[in-house]
Amino acid sequence: MTRRDGAELGVTTALVGLACVLDLAGANAVLRFAAAAAALALLARLVGAATEQLGGRLGAGGAGTVQSALGNLPELFVALFALHRGLIGVVKAALIGCVHANGLLVLGLAFFAGGLRRGVQQLHSSRARTIATLTLLAAATLSIPTFAHELHAHAAAHERTLSLICAGVLLVVFFATLPIFLAGEPGALARPRWSLGLTIGVLAAAAVGAVFVSDWFVSALEPATSSLHMSETFAGLVAVAIAGNAVENVVGVQLAMRNQADFAVSVIVNSALQVALLLTPVILFASLFFSASLTLVFPPLLAVVLLLAAVVTAVVVYDGESTWPEGVVLVGLYVVIAAAFWWD
Repeated sequence: MTRRDGAELGVTTALVGLACVLDLAGANAVLRFAAAAAALALLARLVGAATEQLGGRLGAGGAGTVQSALGNLPELFVALFALHRGLIGVVKAALIGCVHANGLLVLGLAFFAGGLRRGVQQLHSSRARTIATLTLLAAATLSIPTFAHELHAHAAAHERTLSLICAGVLLVVFFATLPIFLAGEPGALARPRWSLGLTIGVLAAAAVGAVFVSDWFVSALEPATSSLHMSETFAGLVAVAIAGNAVENVVGVQLAMRNQADFAVSVIVNSALQVALLLTPVILFASLFFSASLTLVFPPLLAVVLLLAAVVTAVVVYDGESTWPEGVVLVGLYVVIAAAFWWD
């Protein structure tokens, strides 16, 4: 490991330790919430660094897929602990927030940073457009139960069954399209510096850390949101999503600044797609083992935000180029949508 790798590992360990101490001491809820959120972000970054080391062994396409999947571990554990506590609204908002944050905030930051440094960047990869299309179709599928409920369709009386059907279809689509994700990716990743044993060890340690930190995060969530006069929906939509998307925030912006716009878009949008195709169905089926009843019937504005983020993402990817003004617009739209949920 380089000195920088060691420093990142040390800072992450220290922050996880701080979150643990604050939780055990019953410290101020806002402080515990902030420390746990920061620890989640650094754990996600650590997972990203470890999966990047797999690039030389799995190939860029395989490493990107593993990175997107494992980078969503914090969201998975937060959702499971929130389900255990009956925080259904937080879980739903967090799932939408992951797609929303990647499609608008993270993609916008990548376009802005890459555009300022490299000017107009061309997007030639058909793979990025395919992923954007799949994300749009997945968002439409996830929205069907909500529209059935709001329009009082006959299917509204069977929203749990309809949600499970949608989740099953999304899982089938994920595994059917997996070869697309595992295919070669423009812009090979760097040759691994870590041994395979070290890489697996770091991934395992980060996963274990994410389990504990997610529990502390969720336990502090309710009192912290109450103290800050923040809605739980905002916490799920923004705080959980931003903390869990640290991998895409860092990697996507770095790739855009290196003039690897196609690769950056694929990594960022692929993460949103995996939340829709894999993470959401897994959490929905896992909820069958909890007392809390989770369905894909979202509050109407959340469903609209999901579709809006997917449509905007597809539009900016399809036009074949990225510019910094597009980045500003994407980030601005994210801020406006987030503000709309502050009061829930």
